[in-house]
Amino acid sequence: MRVIRLLLWLLGAVLLGGIVHLATVLLVPVMATQDAFARVSTIAPINTVVPIPTPTPEKAIMPFMAPAFVVSVCRYDLSRGPLKFSVPISQAYTSVSFYTRSDIAYYAINDRAAGRRVIELDLMTAAQRAELPENEEITAADRLIVASPTTTGLIVIRALVPESGSIVAARTTLAAAQCRPQ
Repeated sequence: MRVIRLLLWLLGAVLLGGIVHLATVLLVPVMATQDAFARVSTIAPINTVVPIPTPTPEKAIMPFMAPAFVVSVCRYDLSRGPLKFSVPISQAYTSVSFYTRSDIAYYAINDRAAGRRVIELDLMTAAQRAELPENEEITAADRLIVASPTTTGLIVIRALVPESGSIVAARTTLAAAQCRPQ
């Protein structure tokens, strides 16, 4: 009888610990105040491409930044209309990732997938996309349209620096990136 009672107490403690652990894992990202969007907000005006400083062991503006990449970011706001985004591709590798305000990735493209010397696209909400004329041939044939699930978020642009001598070329490439209202 004592053994059964002890086992029930242990089972209850394990269940309670599991519930607390699960609740903590699910709530911490929602309650965090210094996420990537908040940290980028201190250096990046809305709808402008800004270079991110090279990370150091003591300080990195965004999490998980690889030192082999030069990074720029555009903090966007689609409440006033769609954005036109473009970035020339670098010599080695260029990628563009799109994140919501709550750090959820919803789209990514790289230079190989773009198939051009410039990655160009229009960023808009689903409602803004629905307002486009249906018979506009240019919409479907000549431009890439990305639908954002939220009105605010981040566009992260990365250019690979395969050797230390090419860092200036990668920074120059990202400096030519544009993120502007249409």
